[in-house]
Amino acid sequence: MNTLHEIETKTASGLASIALTRKGPLSREAGPYGDGHSADGYQRNAPLDKRESERGRGASTPIPYYLQQYYWWAYVHPNAVKVFERGWLINAILWGNYTRLRDAAIDALGTEIPGQTLQVASAYGDFSLALAERVAASGGALDIIDVLPVQISNVRAKLGPNSPVHTAIMDSASLGFGEGLFDRVSLFFLLHEQPLEWRRRTLAEALRVVRPGGEIVVVEYARPKWWNPLRYLFRPILGALEPFALDLWDSEIEDFMPPAPTFRATQRASYFGGLYQLVKFKRLG
Repeated sequence: MNTLHEIETKTASGLASIALTRKGPLSREAGPYGDGHSADGYQRNAPLDKRESERGRGASTPIPYYLQQYYWWAYVHPNAVKVFERGWLINAILWGNYTRLRDAAIDALGTEIPGQTLQVASAYGDFSLALAERVAASGGALDIIDVLPVQISNVRAKLGPNSPVHTAIMDSASLGFGEGLFDRVSLFFLLHEQPLEWRRRTLAEALRVVRPGGEIVVVEYARPKWWNPLRYLFRPILGALEPFALDLWDSEIEDFMPPAPTFRATQRASYFGGLYQLVKFKRLG
């Protein structure tokens, strides 16, 4: 952690949450940029759209530096949605496993999904639609957040104008929700795109906003089994396109979580020769 930060630890309902007071770059890579980035690693975002939920956020949200620097082509550029919002392409990127992983993530959230559910980061494909359908069928409520306005606009277009789903522009590492508001949280292929600082804070925030006894379902990359050819063939490609993804090959998701005993893993599953993983955590009281 950058020494220019002041770290304040607060305890609420037994869960330690870390509040960061920015006095400098969030990481060595997050310095002043010539492309409009400020010294704290963020670039200013557009204000919330009137159609979007302002639960917890009434001001503009900055875009993290890593999205601008490493993922502008996939998420930030206006044409990114036109290129990547194609079911066949997303399925190909996941080696034909999209439907299987989508269904596994939603099933892990529950055959019925009542109460309050939070999806952290919108996703290409129909994950949000499938989740929204199950939540609605269970009489629940769904919130979807993303730090990029173009991605929120995309998910709203997929959901349709009459969808009851709440959306908001928020950084996953600094959620504008109160503690324990949600019964469950979904993180579907987000963590591998984040540098260490954001990944840790995202998981800490997910634990903070889920109620004691609530659950967090994570679907991510993992290190393939020794016999899987992708362990050797895919590593250099993944490392080039996704500069932080190999962290998930080399570490367990628990390594990025706040210290125990704030949570425990209750379910694990491996897919496609170990290249993908699903882990469900329960927040302890």
